[in-house]
Amino acid sequence: MSSDLTENTEQDLTIPPQRQKYVKNGRLLSYAIGLGGQNVSYGYISQWLFYYLTSVLGINSKIVGLMTSITRTWDSINDPIVGALVDRHRFKNGEKLRPYLLATPPIIGILTALMFIKTGSNIKVSVIIVFACYLLWDLFYSFQDVALWGMVALSSPHSEERAKVSQWVSIGAGAGATLVMAFQILRSVMSNQLGMDDFKIFAFFGLVFGLGGELISMLAHRMKEAVDVPRSKENLFEAIFVLRHNKTLLLISAARFFKDAFGTMLPWAYFFESRESFNFGFASFDGGTSQVVYSVLMGVPGALSMFFATKVSDKVGGMKRILIIAQTTAIVLRTVCYFIGFDSLGSMYAVIALMAIVAIPTNMMDIAHRSLTSDSIDEVELKTGKRTEGISFSIQNFISKISSAANSLISGYILSWLKYDNTKKNYLQGALYMKWQWPIFIAGPIIGEVLYLIVIAFVRDDPEVRAQIEAQLLERRKALEEKMTEVET
Repeated sequence: MSSDLTENTEQDLTIPPQRQKYVKNGRLLSYAIGLGGQNVSYGYISQWLFYYLTSVLGINSKIVGLMTSITRTWDSINDPIVGALVDRHRFKNGEKLRPYLLATPPIIGILTALMFIKTGSNIKVSVIIVFACYLLWDLFYSFQDVALWGMVALSSPHSEERAKVSQWVSIGAGAGATLVMAFQILRSVMSNQLGMDDFKIFAFFGLVFGLGGELISMLAHRMKEAVDVPRSKENLFEAIFVLRHNKTLLLISAARFFKDAFGTMLPWAYFFESRESFNFGFASFDGGTSQVVYSVLMGVPGALSMFFATKVSDKVGGMKRILIIAQTTAIVLRTVCYFIGFDSLGSMYAVIALMAIVAIPTNMMDIAHRSLTSDSIDEVELKTGKRTEGISFSIQNFISKISSAANSLISGYILSWLKYDNTKKNYLQGALYMKWQWPIFIAGPIIGEVLYLIVIAFVRDDPEVRAQIEAQLLERRKALEEKMTEVET
């Protein structure tokens, strides 16, 4: 048994194992803050790298879409390999994941910053440097991400406690991603008040968000591994192929791909900068600032709802129900928003109110995904005797990247079809762009949401079966521990 597991439980020897508390609040807070730091860095890359290449460096959007798609597709192939390597490896202290949380962040942070530094006036050289950095960034990020999210499954042997961990680290991750929204406001201030050009602004936040966020992420190292994990002896192929036993994970992954690939067919920045300004009644803002105002007004209810995800799950009948409610609500209310439009003060606030309702269950979805995935790892252990945090959570990263690749390809071709001209400001685009930017922005994601619902319907979420699995695993681990004790004596 690992020293961390002993440390977590030695004061509770009189408490039945099924009732012991494995996750201390201080460690959970550090873990959540660490996830927030990582998501500041990742959010800056995912939200602004495409825009930086097209609208700051001035590279043709179709070329960027194609290159980004190819690169991310290739990158995504690394993730199952990384996950399998993580599952097969143990560090000298017996730990599986925690050491990655200290070793990888500084490297990732430096590479993030380098991607937003313009190197001379030769665009081709800049593109080559960015994509070379991205390939390296992705390799190290894969190890970090697998370790960060895999710790949810290792934080406790109990489903209800893992659900709580999933809830709070998702809140931390969401807070980090939300912080990146401040970039638009800060960008406007630094441009208008300080006279800085976009090259300097993007480079500055490459350091602040990229490197700074990753250094903060190192706090996650305080979380302990509370499940004793035997060393896996299978080869790399077998370590990947064990996924065939995890139907829940495969279904969630397919559903997420469809939702994310069609999630932002026209990225927010392009829609909100399609006008010179938006009038919110109390003030008028430029497109970038309007995006932040919209996001804040729409996102607050959803952000608050994450604090109640586990209680909502209990009320509605499980995490799967949250997923179904979220996407059904999104489909219905997006359709209503499409017909309302975004052309007047009244319609703007009606859309914001409806999308705020959509955000309430939607913001609980990642918590549900991670909770169900952690439970599915227990099921695989019962079937095979192997713990698969590495390969299971690497699939989360894999799906994020391959769906992002598909989304980048879709966005690039849509912008090309709309005859987007990156030499002009967005609000000076042609009639075709102005006609279709609202329907694509608000209603386009419905395609993915419908496909998501079809796939997620096949996921099993039975609390009685889950309790039986945990009880059987508890007996098996106890028997193995007793056997090891007999061998040692």
